[in-house]
Amino acid sequence: MAEEKKEAKKERRPTAKKRDLQHEKRRLRNRSFKTSIKTAVRSFEKVASEKNEQEAKVQLNSLYSLLDKAVKSGIYKLNKVSRLKSKYAAQI
Repeated sequence: MAEEKKEAKKERRPTAKKRDLQHEKRRLRNRSFKTSIKTAVRSFEKVASEKNEQEAKVQLNSLYSLLDKAVKSGIYKLNKVSRLKSKYAAQI
C-alpha cells in the first residue's frame, strides 16, 4: 500500500519533431497535387497541338479548376496561376 501506482502518461513529443511530421505530410500532399496539375497540362498541350479546339476548351476548363484549387490550398501563388492561365489560353 505504500507503493504508488504510476499512471501511464501520454508521451510528450517535442514541438520540432511535430513540425517535421507536419511538413512531411504537407510536402507529400503538395507533391501529388502538383503532379496531377502537370498531367493535366500535358494532356491539354497534346490536344491543343492537334488543333482540336472544342476538346482543348474542355481540357482548359479542367486545368483552370485545378489551378484555382492550388491557389486556394496555398500550393501556388495567385500571380503564378494568373500567368499560367493566360499562357495556356493563348495556346488555343
